[in-house]
Amino acid sequence: MPDYLDDLRLAHVLADAADAATMERFKALDLKVETKPDLTPVTEADRAAEELIRGALRRARPRDSVLGEEFGGEGAGPRRWIVDPIDGTKNYVRGVPVWATLIALVVRGESGEDEGVVGLVSAPALGRRWWASKGGGAWTGRSLSSATPIRVSGVSRLEDASFAYSSLSGWEEQGRLDGFLDLTRAVWRTRGYGDFWPYMMVAEGSVDICAEPELSLWDMAANWVIVEEAGGTFTSLEGERGPVGGNAAASNGLLHEELLAHLRAR
Repeated sequence: MPDYLDDLRLAHVLADAADAATMERFKALDLKVETKPDLTPVTEADRAAEELIRGALRRARPRDSVLGEEFGGEGAGPRRWIVDPIDGTKNYVRGVPVWATLIALVVRGESGEDEGVVGLVSAPALGRRWWASKGGGAWTGRSLSSATPIRVSGVSRLEDASFAYSSLSGWEEQGRLDGFLDLTRAVWRTRGYGDFWPYMMVAEGSVDICAEPELSLWDMAANWVIVEEAGGTFTSLEGERGPVGGNAAASNGLLHEELLAHLRAR
């Protein structure tokens, strides 16, 4: 198996630069906020962080392509970095500390299928960072040299499970609301943590299942690598492995089929 440690080290360097840029403008009274065509907010910090990451990648990995939320795709080739400079921009704008920079490296194999090989989620306002590389396990801590391994939970009964989600919006439009509500009644506990955080809690074992009905690739790629390397399962709501289908379901693996059975479109 290829060693992606150098790429993981680079992801940490990229995240350090992004954290500095985003924290400098977090809660700034003169923060500039605009509305994108899809009616979601974007700040000067989103764009500055992505520009920093792209610039560093051009220097360190000039042959790799990049896909980012704010500036789209750049380059071509079998190695692609996928970046969400601020996942949770609405929280960022309101001063809520639950937001993060998401960085992933996806490699296209000989079969033509993409494989996530590096994933990093950095939430500086929470003082937390999570990361993983293919075959290297999943970790949390402040740096590669100061880290703790993480693992999904062993909860095997839905009635004992904790279920996390972002919000109620989107479930009804996809014909999944009834199943979503049935699921909330079947589990032990529900909480709407939102954005990247539920996936990291699944990876850490503090939450057992989570799902979202509407997502983009940059919302999912880093989470996918970390959840799988922590021993969990990450699929679309229809059961396709990886960050595909425009939605996501993540679990400790033991509860995944029950999770999907509730949330498949009816």
